[in-house]
Amino acid sequence: MRTNYSDDFPLLKNSWENGKRLVYLDNAATTQKPAQVIEAVRKYYEHYNANPHRGAYPLSEKATELYETARERVAGFIGAGSPEEIVFTKGTTESLNLVAGIYGMDILQEGDEILISIAEHHSNLIPWQAVAKAKGARLRYLYTDENGKLTQEEIAANITSQTRIVAVAQVSNVLGIVNPIGEIIKKAHEAGAVVVLDAAQGIPHMQVDVQALDVDFLAFSGHKLYAPMGIGVLYAKKEHLSKMRPLLFGGGMVDDVSEQTATFTDGPAKFEGGTQNVEGAVGLHSAIDYLENIGYERIGEVENELTQYALARLNSMPYVTVYGRESGHNRTGVISFNIDGAHPHDVSTILSADGVAIRSGHHCAHPLMRHMGVNATCRASLCFYNTKEDIDVLAGSICKVREVLKLGAK
Repeated sequence: MRTNYSDDFPLLKNSWENGKRLVYLDNAATTQKPAQVIEAVRKYYEHYNANPHRGAYPLSEKATELYETARERVAGFIGAGSPEEIVFTKGTTESLNLVAGIYGMDILQEGDEILISIAEHHSNLIPWQAVAKAKGARLRYLYTDENGKLTQEEIAANITSQTRIVAVAQVSNVLGIVNPIGEIIKKAHEAGAVVVLDAAQGIPHMQVDVQALDVDFLAFSGHKLYAPMGIGVLYAKKEHLSKMRPLLFGGGMVDDVSEQTATFTDGPAKFEGGTQNVEGAVGLHSAIDYLENIGYERIGEVENELTQYALARLNSMPYVTVYGRESGHNRTGVISFNIDGAHPHDVSTILSADGVAIRSGHHCAHPLMRHMGVNATCRASLCFYNTKEDIDVLAGSICKVREVLKLGAK
C-alpha cells in the first residue's frame, strides 16, 4: 500500500531558500497542488480557453462544457441532489458572505437569534455581526469546553425557538476538532432553524454528504482541497436558493434588461455574474478526481497516524502546550501549540530557518484566542502528503527554539 504521496506535488520537491528541504505544515491555510491538477489547468489554457456561456463557436462551447461538468462533479462529490444546488464562488469567505448578506438579511427580523460558535473563523463571524446589527437580531455563541469541544449540553441549551440561523464550522481551523455537526443540525431543524456549515477545514479530510447531513447551506474553498485558488463552492438546498436575490449584478445572470428594470435567471447563474473562473473549476474537478482515486478511507488512515505521532512528539516536550485535547478520529491534523516564553512569531521564524513552514498568529479567530486566554498560537497542519520525517524535523526544530531565544533548558 502506498505510504508517500509527496512525489505527486511538484512544489514539495523544491528546496527552501536556505537550501533546506521544504517541510510544508501550513495545509490548513492552503494545500499544495498535485501534478494532475496543474496539468489540467495547463491543458485548459493551451486548448480550451474561451469565455463560457457567451459564444456559439466551438471553443466557447467547450469552455462552457468544462465549467458545467465541473459543477456536476462537485454535486456528486458532496451528495447534492442536483447541480442546480451548486454555486461557484471565489471561496468559502464569499460563499458565507452570500448566505449572510442575502439570505440572512431577507429572513431575519428584530429579536431573531443567530447562533455561531466561539471558534468560528472571522469569515463565519463578521458577516453575521453585520447582519445582526442591520436587522436588530441577536448574535449568540456556543462556547467550547476546556478541551475545545462543543458539548451536547451547550448545544441543547442554546438552540431555542428564537434561533433562526445556526452557522458553524465542521472543523476548527485552530484546534482541528471535529464538531458534532449531526447533532447541531438535528437540534436546529427541530427548532425551525437553518444550518450554514463552513466545511473549509473538514472536506479535505473527510467525506461530506449534504443530503445525509440534511444541511441547508455548505461552503468550502478549492485551494484547501488541492485545487487552484480563486474557486469556491456554495451548496444550498434548492428551496433556499430559489428565494435568494443575486449579490453581483452584471453579465450572465439576467433574463432581460430594459432601461429601468432587469429580470434575473434562475439557478446558480443568478449568483455567478461576470466571467466565470473556468480554469479554477477545471482544477477543482481534477482535484476531486485525484482525492477520490486515493479514497477518503486511505486519507483518514494516513492523516490519523501522522496526527497521533505529532501529538505524541509535542506532548512529550515539557515546555510545549498543545491546545485542544481531542484525539483519534474526532480531530484532524491541525495542531495549535505554544512554547513557554516564546512568542509564536519568533517560533515560526526560527522554524523557517530549518525549512519548516507553519502558521503563527490568531488564525482569523480572535474570539477563540480570548476564550482560550492566549493572544496567538503556533499552528502546524498536516495532510496525507506529509510524513513522519516531516514531524521529526518539526520536533527537532522546536527543540532549538529555547536555545536560540536563550530561554534555558527545561
